[in-house]
Amino acid sequence: MKTIGITGGVGSGKSAILDFLKENCNCEIIIADILAKDLCKRGEVCFEPLVNLLSEKVLNEDGEIDRSLMAEMIFKDDDLRLKVNAIIHPAVKEYIINRIDSLKLSGTKDFLFLEAALLLDDGYQDILDEIWYIYADRNVRIERLKESRGYSLEKILDIMDSQLSEEDFRNNTDFTIDNSGDLCESLNRIKERLSEYGC
Repeated sequence: MKTIGITGGVGSGKSAILDFLKENCNCEIIIADILAKDLCKRGEVCFEPLVNLLSEKVLNEDGEIDRSLMAEMIFKDDDLRLKVNAIIHPAVKEYIINRIDSLKLSGTKDFLFLEAALLLDDGYQDILDEIWYIYADRNVRIERLKESRGYSLEKILDIMDSQLSEEDFRNNTDFTIDNSGDLCESLNRIKERLSEYGC
């Protein structure tokens, strides 16, 4: 089984690429943001440590962690944000490592694709076979985010400025897909890459 990370800046079109991979490969896809949310639910590994750190005021009416409130709390407090990340990020990574081991043992999948914005920041290159960088021109990304998510220009630029530079992405990944234009061209590049692995 080949393990491949998918990364890139906000608005680069990673979701469209993942949809294609899901439909065309015998694979499992893990989206780190969704996994992190799942691991923060009641009964999961991050729930009690987060409640102990943030107090029960972070819980909603259903007794689950109110993620928007938690985000608000850590936005104002860098030290608290680091402590929250120190609970969530290692738990996510441990789950992924265990899942990779389990899938390799079962032999049921040809690929595992992991999508994460912080793939490089969190050292996933050490546990994955390769990392793909989904690139799109900055102006293209801005227009996509305005249309698809209704973000203001100020919010988009804040997010972009908080992420790795294009140079950092290119220097630390194995394969770049330019997703600025026609999606079909991007998918053809991926088909060529996958054909090298017999997919």
